[in-house]
Parts: sequence; C-alpha cells; structure tokens
Amino acid sequence: MIEVYTDGATLGNPGIGGAGIYIKDGKQSYQYSIPLPSMSNHEAEFHAIIHGLQVCKEHFPNEILSFRTDSKVAADLIEKGHTKNIVFQSLLHTINQVSSEFPFFFIKWIPEKKNYHADKLAKKAIQHHP
Repeated sequence: MIEVYTDGATLGNPGIGGAGIYIKDGKQSYQYSIPLPSMSNHEAEFHAIIHGLQVCKEHFPNEILSFRTDSKVAADLIEKGHTKNIVFQSLLHTINQVSSEFPFFFIKWIPEKKNYHADKLAKKAIQHHP
C-alpha cells in the first residue's frame, strides 16, 4: 500500500497556490512541490490530491492508495462522491476518474500537525512560483 500525504496552500485566499505531495512506499519516500495558479485554498487542496493521483498513476500503477489530507472539505466531498459546489464538481470528477484506475483508493482526514511534510512542500511550491 502506498501512503500519500497531500496539502494545498495559497498566498492569500484566493492567491497563488502550491501543492505538496509526500509519498511513503515502505521505507522509501518521495517529495513533490508543485506551483499552482491563483485559486482558493480549498481548490488548492483538491489540486494537490489530483497531482498526487497523477504521480501515483505514473510511478505506482495498480497499487492500493491510502491518501491523507488535512482538508476536511476535500476528504468529506471525495468520500461522498458528489458536491453541489460548481467549482468543486470538475475537480471531484477528475479525482473520481483517476482514482478509479486503481484497485483501491482511500482518503482520510488527518490533523494539520500530522501533515507536516506535505504542508512544507506546498509552502515551498509557493515560494518557488514562477
């Protein structure tokens, strides 16, 4: 099972964003900082999850994925599988589509203090924004 910690951050809300992805594969770990365009903080959280899924699709196809996020909004909407929020609908659709390519995809809310690595990577992405 691959453990994926994701976090989205913005400089302002809305503001330029960053996605942080920290992946644990047994004793190996992988880190990604991805700059994002201007968006809301919640949108950045969804984009971090999407980028995490895309990394897993490329490097860990056919693995069981256990995602962790400190975004209760993102975790709850993904668990429900639908939303009335027009902005989140396309993001949720993308998450559902890409995650369906894996045998199992789980997402769990975790407290911010347990998402330290992903948070640091998201903030780093904002600092290195082009």
